[in-house]
Amino acid sequence: MRIPVPDEILPASELGRVHCVGIGGAGISAIARILAARGLAVSGSDDHDTPFLPALRELGVTCHLGYDAAHVGDADTLVVTTAAREDNPEVLEARRRGLRVLPRSAGLAAVMVGSRVLAVAGTHGKTTTTGLLTSALLAAGLDPSYAVGGVLTATGRNADAGTDDLFVAEADESDGAFLVYRPHAAIVTNVEADHLDNWGTEQAYHRAFEEFAGTVDRSGFLVCVVDDPGAARLADHAREQGLEVVTVGESPDADLRIHDLVLAGSTSTCRVSRAGTDLGELRLRIPGRHYVLDAVAALAMGLRLGCDFAALADGLGSFTGTGRRMELKGEVAGVRVYDSYAHHPVEIRGDLEAARALAGPGRVVAAFQPHLVSRTRIFGEAMGVALGAADEVVVLDVYVAREEPDPDVTGRLVADAVPLPAEHVAYADGLDAAAQALVARARAGDLVITLGAGDITNVGPRVLDLLGGR
Repeated sequence: MRIPVPDEILPASELGRVHCVGIGGAGISAIARILAARGLAVSGSDDHDTPFLPALRELGVTCHLGYDAAHVGDADTLVVTTAAREDNPEVLEARRRGLRVLPRSAGLAAVMVGSRVLAVAGTHGKTTTTGLLTSALLAAGLDPSYAVGGVLTATGRNADAGTDDLFVAEADESDGAFLVYRPHAAIVTNVEADHLDNWGTEQAYHRAFEEFAGTVDRSGFLVCVVDDPGAARLADHAREQGLEVVTVGESPDADLRIHDLVLAGSTSTCRVSRAGTDLGELRLRIPGRHYVLDAVAALAMGLRLGCDFAALADGLGSFTGTGRRMELKGEVAGVRVYDSYAHHPVEIRGDLEAARALAGPGRVVAAFQPHLVSRTRIFGEAMGVALGAADEVVVLDVYVAREEPDPDVTGRLVADAVPLPAEHVAYADGLDAAAQALVARARAGDLVITLGAGDITNVGPRVLDLLGGR
């Protein structure tokens, strides 16, 4: 559902009682948590229970299952997920009564009013980088508010209301939400075409990031990971517009440069230098080069804010991830099971590289669920090619989400493009079939990883149960 952003963003304290439609999602639940932590009256609804709801209920937030006009109650404002359907009865009731109806982006902007916003954007790595930045700033003695698109393993929460004036926010480009926040400073991890169902063309997608850079306060700054060509072009554009830019990466031209990168199992280490001066070692508890780049982007922002390198490095080194980002679900019968939100070819490639390092002498057994018909139509073949980095692959059908199904766009587009012998690629009809196919292929010492932004996250626990019974 598309809901216009109002011309004026009111502070959260002026929204009255707030009802959140889609409160079980990562974005809306973060807004609800911060509102409740600030003592505001909040309720919400979702069509199914999610891991975010128990913590909200503990804060006194009424969370309804199912949508009904009666759930609106005496609310003054609705904050609505972009996934809501046009006929959602709660939104229709709010409109009938003339209540204030805000999209997710405006709801988050309302809780950020009065804060110095540190926004984290990019096609890939937003959630991890937002979590890394939050962890680093906390270790440096700051107490920022934050809203992340996944649960931080360190806190068990996806949002908090801090006491400092800083607000760390994941800035989502999928629906243009990141254009609303007016940050003091921002990170852009990479820029590579995605969400073309909304943006239409690759050129329009890149222009949106240029517009985002234009929303950064001119007294602030932009951090760009220039190993990525799209982010490097954005850095050049932002400098031309008069914005201070800090660049990071392995590139010799980077302001904050990575040296001596070593990826070993579940750890990653490197040294970091600035203007030829060695700042020290960064030792991470998360695997993969792409996560190192995310961490150094967070480090650059912390340093530019005046924080100490050693304290920031400690915070980054203590970070163990966020939910659904290379998340270890368990180990049974010598088989480790991980879950990842990766749904774009670049993300698949990066997480399989990390999985390979984690697997050591074992094999990588991957299951992938394509997300969105439009994305699969455009990137399906590239998804399949990226999956070729695994030893065994199971592909599910498309998770349709907010679009209508298309009989010509199915998971078979992906499966047919996997560059492995046919006996190492399976097409599974449903979550149970996928779990069974994974267990049939996995053996002791292997690493199983489920990939995708849909409900494939439920496959990992089923695999562990089946392995236990085997």
